[in-house]
This record gives sequence, structure tokens and C-alpha cells, in this order.
Amino acid sequence: MIDTSQAILLAILQGLTEFLPISSSAHLVIPSLVLGWPDQGLAFDVAVHVGTLAAVLFYYRGDLARMADSWFRSLLGGPATEDSRLVWYLAVATVPAILVGYFAGDFIEDRLRNLPVIATTTLLFGLLLGFADRRAPTAGAGVQLTLLVAVLIGLAQAIAPIPGVSRSGVTITAALLLGMNRQAAARFSFLLSIPVIAGAGTLKSWELVSSGHGADWLQLGMGALVSGVAAYLCIALFLRLLDRIGMMPFVYYRVLLAIVLYGLWLA
Repeated sequence: MIDTSQAILLAILQGLTEFLPISSSAHLVIPSLVLGWPDQGLAFDVAVHVGTLAAVLFYYRGDLARMADSWFRSLLGGPATEDSRLVWYLAVATVPAILVGYFAGDFIEDRLRNLPVIATTTLLFGLLLGFADRRAPTAGAGVQLTLLVAVLIGLAQAIAPIPGVSRSGVTITAALLLGMNRQAAARFSFLLSIPVIAGAGTLKSWELVSSGHGADWLQLGMGALVSGVAAYLCIALFLRLLDRIGMMPFVYYRVLLAIVLYGLWLA
């Protein structure tokens, strides 16, 4: 059982790394390996997922309300709009991740959650992000989101369950390689996180209920709140600075992190 200070740090890590392209799994493995912390447990995982989901829902609340309104109007015979099509794009792009999670989730959890894999994927996908960022169109330019582009980004997201890949990192990388600009790539990536985080949280909640384990509700509530605040601030600051700094600071960070992880593995 983790203590309060450990819970706060893990919640902050989850909130930040869920949306930054630096891999949450790479960061959450370090405290247990280096500091000998116990596993945070399934209930805490559910809590921090609720927090990050609430953060992205709140940040995009205006966009989501407009998208829902346009989508329902189109179902009732109204015209298809950019917002209504975006709902379908998000739904289609989520399917590959669902299939991989269903058919390969246990294999990934049992065989790939180790330091050599996390270090290697952190490095390789970090370098790929850097390559994509060098080719990124300037703000206001770039290709428009289409069904094909959404499907290809969804296929890229399907490999995100492999530890070290980073869901936000791989989807932003794919969007940049397909010709979207940084802001458009990040926005679609963050919106695409909503069904994924909701699905993962629902699955973990079902596992928690099925297990019948008790819970420290005060710690869980604190974890959800801290991860939610961290995630909201992360999204807001990331999008504000994105065009100014690009992705290269995160690429350099991932390379350094990979070196640290390789060092831990060899040690």
C-alpha cells in the first residue's frame, strides 16, 4: 500500500505523462525500481484515470458540447458538419486500440512490461517523434483531418499499449507524418484520448468491483484530484507553448530517459 506522499507523486506523474509525449509507463516504473515503492494497486489506477479523464473533458467542454450537438442533429437528418464528422473520426480511430487491448492486452502486460522494452521504445519512438516534428507544417498550414487520416492515426494508437511508446506521442507523431500541423495533431490526439481513457477506466473499474477489494477513499479522491489538476495544467501549457518550442525538448528528454532506463537495466 502506498503512502500519501507516494500517492501524490504518482498522481502528478500520471497527470503529466498521460498527455505529454514522454510515456507514462516509463515514468511510473522508475519509483518502484529505484525507490522500492509498492505497487499502487488497481483502485488507485482507476482514480488517477478518472482524474485525467475529467481534465480533458473539462478542457474541451465547449468543443465536446458543439460536437455532440452537431452529431445528434446529423443523426436526425441535419447536415453533416466538421464537428459531426469529427465524432465519427474519433470513433473509428478508437477501434484498433480496442482490438489490440482485447486480443493482446494480457500478452503486453505479462511479456513487455520490462526495462529493456520500455527503454528501447522510449528511445526509438522519441527519435521518430523528432523526425516527424522536423517535417511538421507551420501553424495554419497542413492537411485537413479526413477519415483516412483518422484511421491511420488510430492504427498508430493501437501500438500505444506497448510500454514506453506513449499514446500521445505516437498519435501526434503519426499526425505530423501525415501532414497535420502541431496544433491540429495535438488536438486530435487529446480528443482521441477521451474514449481510450474512458474505456481503460471502465475496464479497471469492473476488475476492481469483481475483485471485491476494499479502498482508501480519501487517498483515491486525492489521487483523482491531483492527477486531474496536473493533467489540466499540462494540456493548457503544452498547447500554449507548442508552436514556440515544438516537440524537440520532449525528444531530448526521451533520449535522456532511455539512457537512464538502460542504466537501471544494466545495474
